[in-house]
Order: sequence, then C-alpha cells, then structure tokens
Amino acid sequence: MVIITICYHTLYTHIEYYKCIKMIDNKSKDESSTVGSIGATNVLDTVKENFVRAVDQMARVQPQYSQALSNLQLDSIQAAKNLIQNTISAQKQFVGSWNVPVSTSYTEQFTRQSNEITSNTLRAVDINNQLAINALDLARENLKICSRTADAVTEFSNNIAKACTVFSVNQQQQFSKR
Repeated sequence: MVIITICYHTLYTHIEYYKCIKMIDNKSKDESSTVGSIGATNVLDTVKENFVRAVDQMARVQPQYSQALSNLQLDSIQAAKNLIQNTISAQKQFVGSWNVPVSTSYTEQFTRQSNEITSNTLRAVDINNQLAINALDLARENLKICSRTADAVTEFSNNIAKACTVFSVNQQQQFSKR
C-alpha cells in the first residue's frame, strides 16, 4: 500500500511538474529568459519540497505500521498456541473416555517419527527464514547502491549543465565580438 502511494504521488507530481514547465515554456516572448529560469527553479523547489513532505509523512507513520504488524504477529502466535493446547486437551478428553489400549511400540514409533518430522520442518523453516533475512539485507544494500548511483548521476548531470553554461556563455561572447 505504501509503495502504491509513493508511485501514485510520484506520477502525480511528475505530471504537475511537466504541466508547470509547459506553462513556463508557453509564456509570451516578452518575458525574459531569467523569469522563465526562476519560474522553473521555483517549480523544481516545489516538486522537491512535495517529495520530501511525502517521504516525511511516510516516515512518521512507519513506526505505527511496524508496531501494528508486530502486535498482529504476537497475537497470531498466541492464538496458534491456544488453538494447539485446546485441541490437544479436547482430544485427550475424547480419547481418554474410550479407554482404548494403545501398544507401547506404536506410541514410541509415532513419537520418534513425529519428532523427526518436526525437527526437519524446523530446520527447513530456519533455512527459509535465513534466506528471507538475507534477501532483505541484499535489498537494503541495493537501495544504498541505487542511492549512490543517483548521487553520481546527479553530480554528472550538474557537471554537464555547468559545462553547457560555460560553452554557451563563451559562444555568446564570441558572437558579441563579431
């Protein structure tokens, strides 16, 4: 749900951003390019502020989601334990009323097999849990790499913009000399 909200807000903000840029581009020729540049800068500042506000809002409610999920997990665990205890208690009462003899070899074999199945299942669950934890750790690492890549791309783009500005100024100066 949170990811969908982020994607929707991102898409909506980009659409609004492009509408604003389009409005700036469509302004009359009488306005100076400086006013358009300032307008574009204001639009970008607004977009940045909106994104930061949205992320801050998600960060504020994230602990509540985590706590609610944790409470649900704890309640589910307790409910499962209660269900197991109540079910076994009821079965003991039911079987005890029959007074049916059960051979010792059967109970020993059943107990041994049940313990083996449980041990194997718990090992498989442990392996699965470790794989899930490793996947989450890798996702965090990939997010960090993505962030560093975005920083590098931004720096590269800024350098290109600076170079283009310098080139443009040099071209205008050479044109003015003629």
